[in-house]
Amino acid sequence: MATLLHLSPVFLVMSMLMVLRRPPVQAAMAGAALVALLWLVDAWMAKGTAASGAALAAARDTGVLFLSTAFVIVPGLGFVILIERMGVNQALSQWVRSLGLGPADQVVFIVLGLAPLLEAMTGFGVSLIATVPLLLSLFERRAALRMALAGMAIMPWGTLGLATVIGASLAHVDAAALAAVSSLTSAPVFLVLGALSLHLAGERGARAWLLLGGFGLLFVGVLHGISRWLGPEVAGVGAGFAVALGMLVRALLLRGTAQAAPGWPRQAWPYLALALAIVLLKLLALATQWDQRWIVQGAQVAWKPLASPGVALTLVLALLLARGAGRGVALAGALAARAKRPLLAIFFFLAMSQMMVKAGFLSGLVQLLAELAPAALAPIVAAFGALAGYMTGSNVGGNAIFMPAIALLPESSRLLLAAVHNSAAGHAALGSLSIVMLVLGLARTTAQEEGELVRFGFALACVNAAAVALAALALAGPGVF
Repeated sequence: MATLLHLSPVFLVMSMLMVLRRPPVQAAMAGAALVALLWLVDAWMAKGTAASGAALAAARDTGVLFLSTAFVIVPGLGFVILIERMGVNQALSQWVRSLGLGPADQVVFIVLGLAPLLEAMTGFGVSLIATVPLLLSLFERRAALRMALAGMAIMPWGTLGLATVIGASLAHVDAAALAAVSSLTSAPVFLVLGALSLHLAGERGARAWLLLGGFGLLFVGVLHGISRWLGPEVAGVGAGFAVALGMLVRALLLRGTAQAAPGWPRQAWPYLALALAIVLLKLLALATQWDQRWIVQGAQVAWKPLASPGVALTLVLALLLARGAGRGVALAGALAARAKRPLLAIFFFLAMSQMMVKAGFLSGLVQLLAELAPAALAPIVAAFGALAGYMTGSNVGGNAIFMPAIALLPESSRLLLAAVHNSAAGHAALGSLSIVMLVLGLARTTAQEEGELVRFGFALACVNAAAVALAALALAGPGVF
């Protein structure tokens, strides 16, 4: 009974989001308020003084985690606003159309290359601004909308791996290790969504499947390698870029020497500048360890501001402003309008999770998980992660809800289960209602199309969670849990 009462804030959030259809920020505030109330009642009944120290620890860790998130989201949204005003993604769409690729090549290039590349660099569904109009111009409308959603759900490393970094802090595991294992637990999702996109495009021959298999392995291999050696910040960028570059080489070979391939659009230089800044700063940190000189320490979590991708985003944003990209744009007002709601939602989700951890509210859930049969652990964690990601519409918010419970599990299974949660939450969040609404807005859909796409997004979340769970069971092998 006490466990159900202590988990009631999670049930409240779920009910507000899925039944009452309230905005995530309202659900997060209500969940955090209920946790605080229950904690006060428990402290009053116990007549103890330890609660004040635990409350201070929860406040410190919430502050550190929120600062690490905001330092990426704020300059990231500033970058997004400016490239939207510059027409960067429209130029990219026109460039892809000019490549002259066949339908199967176009699907693989967009779903495994361009969409993950853009989403990994920016997050916030920015890749849809380029891919939705592009897919609508290349394929039948119903198939194009579904492919756009599948392409989004492929990349849970959006916003330069921010959710993975936050998830690693919450689960008390190494961020690079979590990213590397997550690339393996997500591997079936990449192939399943790629195959689904080919099917929607009507490409069902052996050549299309071989193409997907080759580039799918390239995507997973690069994602895993970069995650392991450089960390999550540049892993998604590298994987998407590898597929895009490989497909461009293929297009060049297919065109032959008689016709020159179209060059990279000049308007898209901010993406190149951001990628270069990320890689150079990462290499500088590896060579000099300069990112270790400033560490913001919480009670149980720590943040290295100089290692954050927010540094690269801030530098490129300053470069754009210096070159006049923001001329005539009320950047501060636009940034405040777009950043306020996601930042508030993430803050209260983080506060809710940290209070639940410090108050011991998750101990009952951890005990329940510990009592499960080994084969049931991965599916249950995948279901928790997918539910949290889908209902919050954010992979950071999804990790904030259940990932702290993973930190309390035995160390032998913690990394794999954290990866299961990270993958499931990320894939589900990118097929959630908020992303569906963004697709619908960009495509100006009808009420019938809206209902169909919402159901399709929910089905994607379920399929992705099942694929992640199966991958975890295969990775675990006998006796690992």
